[in-house]
Amino acid sequence: MASAAMAAPPKKHPKSPKSSGSRPRIPTWAWALPPVAVLGLVFLYPLALVVQQSFQPDTGGTSLQPYADVLASPSFLEALRTTVWIAVAATVGALVLGFVLALVIAFVPFPGGKAVARFIDVFLSFPSFLITLALLFIYGTVGMANGLWTDVTGAAEGPFQFLTTPWGVLLAEITYFTPFVMRPLLAAFSGIDTAQLEVASSLGARPARIVRQVILPEARPALAAGGSLVLVLCLNEFGIVLFTGAKGVTTLPMLVYSKAILESDYPGACVVAVVNVLVSVGLYGLYRVVSRRAGA
Repeated sequence: MASAAMAAPPKKHPKSPKSSGSRPRIPTWAWALPPVAVLGLVFLYPLALVVQQSFQPDTGGTSLQPYADVLASPSFLEALRTTVWIAVAATVGALVLGFVLALVIAFVPFPGGKAVARFIDVFLSFPSFLITLALLFIYGTVGMANGLWTDVTGAAEGPFQFLTTPWGVLLAEITYFTPFVMRPLLAAFSGIDTAQLEVASSLGARPARIVRQVILPEARPALAAGGSLVLVLCLNEFGIVLFTGAKGVTTLPMLVYSKAILESDYPGACVVAVVNVLVSVGLYGLYRVVSRRAGA
């Protein structure tokens, strides 16, 4: 018995964390603190200041009077109507034009098709005022189209005077935001099996029927995603309206600029900004619901 006890190996005692030299593990939630702090400092804090200023009239104190004054004013109601109808019309136009152009690029072989598809990615990086400036060079009062008309006919001015109207703003927004619809559509079309199209065509299906029954179901999620993005961007577009110089076209972003810079009405500008944010978030949430139901 004594020899067996002497032959038994000694028991090892577990080492404490301190004696092993291991460092304490950082909690997972701690890694989220730096990005949350940056987000709060860069975005949430300025937004909170805007909301706070919207409740502080020039007379001092805290009151709902700025909201009562702005929301009841005819200029705000007109700006809200203008913003919504231009954003909705531009979104519909971009969806229709983007769908047609993406169909041509994806399914109609032509020289330079791949280069055009790559150019769309580059186009997305262009600032909106650049497109507006190009339209002014072509269709402006002293643009190329009007200059050619006056040279040929001898008229005092050309017929193209629509850029300073709501239709000019609408044309510029459709032109600029159509590639934002085409990009997800081209990605969706690349996943369609061309054998399905060939089978449908061999069975006698017309191109319109193939688009409606084969291509369109695959494109609905991309249309919903692109449409929601374009709608939100159009609601907050400022550069296009400013550069066209459209007379009588005052959107919510333009009203913020007018009240803050031209009228020095900072509480009123903050009220309009808060409403603009709420409208954008609300419509974005609505379109996200549509996107989920469409399978996006």
